[in-house]
Amino acid sequence: MDPDSLVITDVSPRDGLQNQSAHVPAGAKVDLVLRLAAAGVRSVEVTSFVSPKTVPQMADAAQVLAGVQAALPALRASVLVPNLRGLARAQEAGACEVAVVLSATETMNLRNINMNLATATAVCEETIVAARGAGLATRAYIAVAFECPFEGLTDPIAVRSLCERMLQAGAQEVVLADTIGAAAPCQVTRLLSDLRGVLPLDRTAMHFHDTRGFGVANAWAAIEAGVRRFDASVGGVGGCPFAPGAAGNLATEDLVLLARQSGLETGIDMDGLRDAVEFAEAQLQRPLGGRSMGWYRALAQ
Repeated sequence: MDPDSLVITDVSPRDGLQNQSAHVPAGAKVDLVLRLAAAGVRSVEVTSFVSPKTVPQMADAAQVLAGVQAALPALRASVLVPNLRGLARAQEAGACEVAVVLSATETMNLRNINMNLATATAVCEETIVAARGAGLATRAYIAVAFECPFEGLTDPIAVRSLCERMLQAGAQEVVLADTIGAAAPCQVTRLLSDLRGVLPLDRTAMHFHDTRGFGVANAWAAIEAGVRRFDASVGGVGGCPFAPGAAGNLATEDLVLLARQSGLETGIDMDGLRDAVEFAEAQLQRPLGGRSMGWYRALAQ
């Protein structure tokens, strides 16, 4: 991993759109990915093979993945799968990279997927093992890695144990997720320190939400700790239904601007991101944009 560059996975087509009330058709989702790629984004989480009844916005997963792969065969296009059934659907659709999500607390798993922590961990392990056996690339999210909306601060020992288990199962990248946007930079620094010796930095990614306005600050704390892989969502689209008042995900444009002004390369163009933000605004019929987008739009006038 080049210490002078960041690898950014834009998760707006999946994490950003999955809980939106406005229906976004498959063609528009593919178009959003095309715009992200045109801006220089090389890694996108394009959809989720979850139950269409549970997440209607992702009912067109196979269609979206097919459209993206046909138009952008070189793009690193990952998909979320909740279990072996979702993995089978993803494989049938031609997925090359999959991700699983495991919450780090008992209550979050029960409230989110109606499984206890032990069962959810086993499901993620067997899904990763099967995916690796099929030759697919794998990511594993550790959700609520900093704080749980039901249990409060998350025990770092529990996070450490789950990271170990996901790596042992075959996860090639572990994503530490501040799912409700509750972390502060000192907590990011502390958790990454606690995970030394277990989770290699070159297999670590961070997924921040901006609920309390700390998204960019938390990203900087992770950068200073040596992390170079990040999730972000163009326009800040997203948010967690368990986080009241959530502002959304860390905006891709804010992270790209932070990198640019800090001497780190991303290969991503701000003008292209502005185009993607405006397209997403038209689809969701509401204003979008990270904390830097108002300034950047004014600059471009």
